[in-house]
Amino acid sequence: MAHLSDLEIANNATLKPITEIAQKVNIEEDALEQYGKYKAKVDINKINKNKEKGKVVLVTAMSPTPAGEGKSTVTVGLADALNGLKKKVMVALREPALGPTFGIKGGATGGGYAQVLPMEDINLHFNGDFHAITTANNALSAFIDNHMHHGNELDIDQRRIEWKRVLDMNDRALRQINVGLGGPTQGIPREDGFNITVASEIMAILCLATGINDLRTKISEITIGYTKSRKPVTVADLQVEGALTMILKDAIKPNLVQTIEGTPALVHGGPFANIAHGCNSILATETARDLADIVVTEAGFGSDLGAEKFMNIKAREAGFEPSAVVVVATIRALKMHGGVPKDDLQTENVEALKQGIVNLERHVDNVKKYGVEPVVALNAFIHDTDAETEFVQQWAKDKGVRLALTEVWEKGGAGGEVLAQNVLEVIDEPQSFKHLYDLDLPLEDKIETIVKEIYGGKSVSFTNKAQKQLASFKENGWDKYPVCMAKTQYSFSDDQTQLGAPSDFEITIRELEAKTGAGFIVALTGAIMTMPGLPKKPAALNMDVTDDGHAKGLF
Repeated sequence: MAHLSDLEIANNATLKPITEIAQKVNIEEDALEQYGKYKAKVDINKINKNKEKGKVVLVTAMSPTPAGEGKSTVTVGLADALNGLKKKVMVALREPALGPTFGIKGGATGGGYAQVLPMEDINLHFNGDFHAITTANNALSAFIDNHMHHGNELDIDQRRIEWKRVLDMNDRALRQINVGLGGPTQGIPREDGFNITVASEIMAILCLATGINDLRTKISEITIGYTKSRKPVTVADLQVEGALTMILKDAIKPNLVQTIEGTPALVHGGPFANIAHGCNSILATETARDLADIVVTEAGFGSDLGAEKFMNIKAREAGFEPSAVVVVATIRALKMHGGVPKDDLQTENVEALKQGIVNLERHVDNVKKYGVEPVVALNAFIHDTDAETEFVQQWAKDKGVRLALTEVWEKGGAGGEVLAQNVLEVIDEPQSFKHLYDLDLPLEDKIETIVKEIYGGKSVSFTNKAQKQLASFKENGWDKYPVCMAKTQYSFSDDQTQLGAPSDFEITIRELEAKTGAGFIVALTGAIMTMPGLPKKPAALNMDVTDDGHAKGLF
């Protein structure tokens, strides 16, 4: 029997009215701002809060491969499994970005029978949040250039403007551009560039703000560049924080949707985890905690990226502690880390599994460093053999690691019950959560701690540019911020070809960016880009619409 595509499964599902989904977690209709029948924004000022906040379960993964691991699928499937066990549960996810949807990945709402719906809408524009973020970001660029054009009262150095424009698309041609060309009436000529919207500091701020007033404060603290005497210039200096907050007044409200099985889901915000902090909004997670007993959420890519930032940036800012961490693994990905090419993954290869399982082992050990017990979700795929599955199960037994074979893609919540039981056991046990580093440490030490403790590297080197930036950041009082590492997702190192669990490598920090509004310092490693490009054959080539106006080829 031919397998249905994710989109076909989504289209065959019967959606419940969003008012019915809201009732499951006691959201009154008065708190809903409906976008059609099946989507709504939630006015957090009008919700009925739990007496006790819900517990947070974080879903992370081993280092991703082109074979795909299904982290979002497991996140949704676990929530559905807990729902099936009659737990009051919500799932909190990031919104997909259009760039990767049209590029390599395709859509990002889970897969098979573990999806959030309506899949088409969530992948395409959703409730307009990313457009609002793009507009606010680019409005700030317009205000900066307008200030320069009208006399530059703040004495901004046009060579030291750090703020870039953004676009929600992978477009390498825009990485470096010149603006203001064409004579005196067209503005002041200067070099500029574009990032992808998900790398915008406005995106990070939306995801780290605890409310509208905090959003305004954080926006006012953005450093847009420097004066000719090298003093930082902020949005507050330009006096436009109010206008930018107004553009985001609806985008800050979490979006309520549902899974195929009717579990309430908040989908809000979407920073990448390789170039940004990789977590959905604090507001969505905290709102879910106010409404449900258990919140299942995810952080992008492997535990070295999204989970590290979840623990050290998001959880710290929000002031909560995760009660359990799920690490998603697949036999396919383990074999790739053991040296098997993507085209040969369907062939049984226990020897390659033995080589590749070191990657999973390091991720499991990393989670333990935060004082939280990990549960491995072995996400089943059709070509996995009994011998391969048994090898991984035996490895987990030998290491004393909880492992659950998970079949949510094929069976929905029913395929995640063993995982759910394991998670319930862990969240009932006391955990001893701790951050990896103290904020009082110098920036160099924070970076070195992440490299040595989480990546398995031996040392960090800083380019001359990065060293100058470290000195200047310290002078400006920015050395107490947490660090957001920008690194390839495919390897623990900064070289994406180094699979498995490389060690004794050096990480080079080529430059740093001060995100003083979001409240972290970005450290750029290797060849990481904040504006990706499209592949030779983008996923867009398979996309179209049906005669009745429905999407085709999103998956």
